[in-house]
Amino acid sequence: MKIDFIRNTKRIILSNLASTSIKTLIPFFRKTVFMWVLGSEYLGLNGLFYSILGTLMLAEMGFGKAIGCYMYKPVAEDNLKLLCAYLRFYRNIYRCVGTFIFISGLCLLPFLKHLIHGHVPADINLHLLYLMLLTNTAIGYVFFAYRGAIFGSHHRNDIPTYIGIFTTIVEFVAGCIVLFVTHNYYFYVFVLIASTLLNNLLVFIASRRFYPHIVPAGSLPKDEVKRIISDVKAIVMHKFGGVVNSSFDNVIISAFLGLSAVAAFNNYNHIMSAVVGITGGLVYSMQGGFGNKIYTVSREETFQLLLKANRMLICLIIWGAAMLLALYQPFMMVWTRRDPTLIRHFLTAFLMVIWFYERQSRETLRMFKDAASLWRADRWKPVLAAIANLAMNVTFVKTFPDEYKLDGVILSTIISDVIIQMPWESFAVFSAFFTHKEALSYWKRQVLYLTIALLVCSLTWFAANAIQLQGLPGLAAKGATAFAVSVLLLAPFFFQDLKTILNKVFHR
Repeated sequence: MKIDFIRNTKRIILSNLASTSIKTLIPFFRKTVFMWVLGSEYLGLNGLFYSILGTLMLAEMGFGKAIGCYMYKPVAEDNLKLLCAYLRFYRNIYRCVGTFIFISGLCLLPFLKHLIHGHVPADINLHLLYLMLLTNTAIGYVFFAYRGAIFGSHHRNDIPTYIGIFTTIVEFVAGCIVLFVTHNYYFYVFVLIASTLLNNLLVFIASRRFYPHIVPAGSLPKDEVKRIISDVKAIVMHKFGGVVNSSFDNVIISAFLGLSAVAAFNNYNHIMSAVVGITGGLVYSMQGGFGNKIYTVSREETFQLLLKANRMLICLIIWGAAMLLALYQPFMMVWTRRDPTLIRHFLTAFLMVIWFYERQSRETLRMFKDAASLWRADRWKPVLAAIANLAMNVTFVKTFPDEYKLDGVILSTIISDVIIQMPWESFAVFSAFFTHKEALSYWKRQVLYLTIALLVCSLTWFAANAIQLQGLPGLAAKGATAFAVSVLLLAPFFFQDLKTILNKVFHR
């Protein structure tokens, strides 16, 4: 079955626009409620526990990614028997994963206090709170999570996305009511657990409605199981690197700098993640289509599609970087009400923008690598990058002056990405799937885009920084100026491409 790439991409882009709006605003308001109702220490504790649980999720080992990408081929070939066998294998794996996460999570209980520098809120039982959040993570795997792969393999991620929007809104409204009425964090976590169960149940119901013929049944051939396990060994190395580069940052900050520093880092990271939601949503909307194209069109056509997708994404990335650079500090001033424990200097914001650009500019290539199942080619890349990042984290935190220790954590991630991850993953993709000439063409474009980014970001920052108004009016004025200047500067480079793409998406 050849999937309608444009039509399905349109559906997913629209759903992601809605999802990004909701999932950007709601976490922002949730963090605001936490800061105002409970305090920054609760916010830091929340970030720390989610980092620990993120580490435990390494137990998933990448089975979901491997099986999800393997399902592209049976969908393209209308092989229902193999598709159902993949789904059954996926279900069994996720049940084992959820159980393992819960059991291994219990083993960390005696060590929780050693991961926190300073004191914790007096009314919090660390072990009880951790057990509740651990339960929420485990049931996310055990309770119908595997059904979401059906939508991904058919390039219909818009359906679970809309379900996620609904459950996110329900969770937020119920959670805020609970916090404002009771000021009790435990009750709030109960709401999180109920939301996880509701989301997975609705995905299950939707998958049975849209694809009633796809059920977990049959067994995979032994050679398929061996292939999955071989790729999972590579994927788990990628996941290990990802966990170290993200989750361990919070652990290092908590152990050396305290919960308030964790809260400050997570606030800056949250703002960046909100913009990542826009660019990442675009990549997410195309992956299923790329997975289908790999098996239905020529390599040359696939490369041209890759270039077009990358150009569209880069336009959004440059715009996002310019807006972040101009508005990071003014926004933090308003959002945190000038709380000195949550606001860092401009260097922190500047490094976050660099981190955003270097990571997001690689997303199209990484998306293609996943769709083409090219995980083994660079399986050692994330491990070496993670080790280098962790070593630099500890070194910089111990040696940098107090006011720059947090910046050292961010800087270590950027260095490991640029020196190790970026060149290695590029070599893996182009040596395995494309030609040397195509690689050269791709990187010439990347250098050009970086030059444009430096120009747009610099001029946008100077324009916004020229406005001397403070507070909310100043933030609004700076935001309007940054938006206008960045769009005007980008228009000469990307206007025709965006016009063509938007016409295809919205008028087909």
